[in-house]
Amino acid sequence: MTIPGPLESVEPVVRTGCGAVRGRTEGGLSVFRGIPFAQPPVGEGRFAAPRRARPWDGTRDAYAFGPPPPQDLGPGGATGTPDAAGDGDDWLTLNVWTPEPDPAAHRPVMVWIHGGAYKLGHSGSPAYDARRIAADGDLVVVTLNYRLGMEGFAHIEGAPANRGLLDQIAALVWVQENIAAFGGDPDQVTIFGESAGAGSVAALLAMPRAAGLFRRAVAQSVPGTFFSTALAADIGTALAAELGLRPTAEDLAEVTPDQLVKAGQALAPKMPGNVPRWGQAAPTVTPYAPVVDGEFLPVTPWEALSSGTARGVELIAGHNRDENRLFTAMAGKLGQIGEDRAGAALRLYAPGGEAAYRAAFPDASANDLYERVQTDWLFAMPSLHLAEAHLAGGGRAHVYELTWPAPAFDGALGACHALDIPLLFGTFQESLALLQFGGAEPSAEALALSARLRSSWTAFARTGDPGWPAYDTERRLVRVFDTEPTVAPYPEETSRRLWEGYEFAPLPLVDPRA
Repeated sequence: MTIPGPLESVEPVVRTGCGAVRGRTEGGLSVFRGIPFAQPPVGEGRFAAPRRARPWDGTRDAYAFGPPPPQDLGPGGATGTPDAAGDGDDWLTLNVWTPEPDPAAHRPVMVWIHGGAYKLGHSGSPAYDARRIAADGDLVVVTLNYRLGMEGFAHIEGAPANRGLLDQIAALVWVQENIAAFGGDPDQVTIFGESAGAGSVAALLAMPRAAGLFRRAVAQSVPGTFFSTALAADIGTALAAELGLRPTAEDLAEVTPDQLVKAGQALAPKMPGNVPRWGQAAPTVTPYAPVVDGEFLPVTPWEALSSGTARGVELIAGHNRDENRLFTAMAGKLGQIGEDRAGAALRLYAPGGEAAYRAAFPDASANDLYERVQTDWLFAMPSLHLAEAHLAGGGRAHVYELTWPAPAFDGALGACHALDIPLLFGTFQESLALLQFGGAEPSAEALALSARLRSSWTAFARTGDPGWPAYDTERRLVRVFDTEPTVAPYPEETSRRLWEGYEFAPLPLVDPRA
């Protein structure tokens, strides 16, 4: 739980385009929570593109985080946060941490987009307490909510695609129009996100509506799962069928948000049995992803970047060495994967087939092959290829890999998925960090790495230089974040070669008859 610091005598007040907001002074920062950037997406706004927030009279207290959007239960079974503003429908809010709400300050701005498989998470999570980033970097940090699950990403008739991404764009428009009043520079905006948040960052780089809304981007563990319209529509039909309805905005508008969440939860465990129909998307048990709809998201991020769409945006892209181990651990199977499951994963995901991976890693156990191919397919290679696509399109990219192992389970988790979150935010006792750090206080080593990671990100937001060379296809130098961070050729060269030339195309509907 985030405990606000003592209040100072004068609470900061800032005037936005919709009205004045009153924040709190906490630890030398001015903090504003729960500011609406769009109208609640209910009633006529249900399944619609976001609409500008309505103005208010007087001064609005911005003390509490807005309510989380409807979503799946997260780790521990909780979605809310102790200081959220109730259970209302004002889901589209954002929060601001600033050293000084002075329009003359012109500080760089970092905008965080949380992850959660496009179906869970919220900006009020204590794991995303941005006070350390704002204070250490002397910059302004914004965190935001966006619609999740069926509300934000189900592909249904009569509704725009990628509504959750459109919410993110609406928040970035708000930043452009209002952040100067909080001491931020709208010309120095960096978006950063992890997992589904990094997939969102990648999508925003490719979306025409997002052009010009940010100058820099950080994509931490980009998932390669972008849906084709055929696959998205078919999964949308299956989601609606869980409710006995057609996949239309008209039918689903009569269903309460919590019922939509339950439909997604009912479908997810059935997905692995649908490999013949849904292919690589099926085992992810995640029925949501950005849709390459040809309008809001015209092509995949890799295709867009390689064509030069975002060449003027500076980029950091990277991943953790052992991404998939988090999911294996959460399934209670850490270190226990046998030949059958490993072989099935290799046949489904390996670009050169099962034999190619086994030949490339001749000494790897079945368990290690399973972890390696799933890490490569879902996060590592999409992240690397995003940087390489940006380079091909005339942009500049910096690449990193986190190799420092999480201390829990005697290090067996390795550098697993989402380990970068507590390291970046310095929130070691929240959410998944409780699993990764075992509830223990962070070591001096962890704190030092945390400070280095935070310093690199904030330096990038300030100057475009995170402190290591830009990536190129000759030396392939990357920052390796470990006990002693180094600059070295990309460590996963064997995997890189296996995936060389692979196209991260929209995931298809494999066989609609299956």
